[in-house]
Amino acid sequence: MASAIKGTHRAEAATPAPNKAGVDIPDNDYIARHRPLPTRIATHMSRYWQLWAMSIPAIFFVVLFAYVPMYGIQLAFREFVPGKGLTGGKWVGFKYFTKFFESPQFSSLIINTVRVSLGTLVLGFIAPIILALLINQIGGKKTKSFVQTVTYMPHFISTVVIVSMINIFLAPNSGMIGRFLGPTNILGNPDAFAPIYWITEVWQHCGWNSIIYLAALAGVDTSLYEAAKMDGAGRLQLIRYVDIPAILPTCGILLILNMGGVLGVGFEKVYLMQNSLNLSGSEVLSTFVYKMGLVSNQYSYSTAIGLFNTVINFAFLIAANAIAKRASNTSIF
Repeated sequence: MASAIKGTHRAEAATPAPNKAGVDIPDNDYIARHRPLPTRIATHMSRYWQLWAMSIPAIFFVVLFAYVPMYGIQLAFREFVPGKGLTGGKWVGFKYFTKFFESPQFSSLIINTVRVSLGTLVLGFIAPIILALLINQIGGKKTKSFVQTVTYMPHFISTVVIVSMINIFLAPNSGMIGRFLGPTNILGNPDAFAPIYWITEVWQHCGWNSIIYLAALAGVDTSLYEAAKMDGAGRLQLIRYVDIPAILPTCGILLILNMGGVLGVGFEKVYLMQNSLNLSGSEVLSTFVYKMGLVSNQYSYSTAIGLFNTVINFAFLIAANAIAKRASNTSIF
């Protein structure tokens, strides 16, 4: 019965629809969708071969540097022996995952990583939106361009230079900020590591991340502003009822993408800011993987930790995408 109903629907869909003059018009979309697969591929390539040709270098780059290295994931499940190659070690299953979960450092690593990551995610997500809304309210074009340029220039400063500036500014008794914090070095306080990381990350990348929101605001119809002003709307009302709704879809997409790196704290800056005094509050998954893998030569153990980190980030990405799709019909897939 079900097959008969499906056949009836297909027949009805394939049946040409008569126009006003009574002439049958074939359903070209239906015909194109039900052609043989080789024919559809050939038709698609004949129409869009230029786009595929332009994308070949990017596809090759992604395959070479993102998918080919995934062959080494099997190290997380093997007793790696360098002389035997990637597949020469003994298969041990989830031995190294269990070792990491039972490690006394597991809880502190997760807590430190989540604290640093979530703070950076929240502040790094809100601050560019506020900055973009404020810059968008500047009337003069030259002033607006100057402010935008000044705010995104720190993004191009090297991480090593940024950490050197942090050490100079926070140096006790001599730093621009450290002289007001007493004789002790605040970078040696484990509890202060995360706030310092958050603030400096926002300062460095806030202006650069606001560019995409400014681009979204530039596409807002000016007639909306004029209509709101005629109704007596002030600056705050313009931001609330015109600007914020205009950038909400962009905010949703960027939030989903950022959720994919909740546990992916940047290695370079954290590692450079670490010292023997703040290690209990600054040791995160990325620095621990480096020390276990390249310093201690425990390649299988570090691969297992890195794979665990990647799986958790992927789970956060899928969950954030599903929630956003149900809540606001905004998603990346």
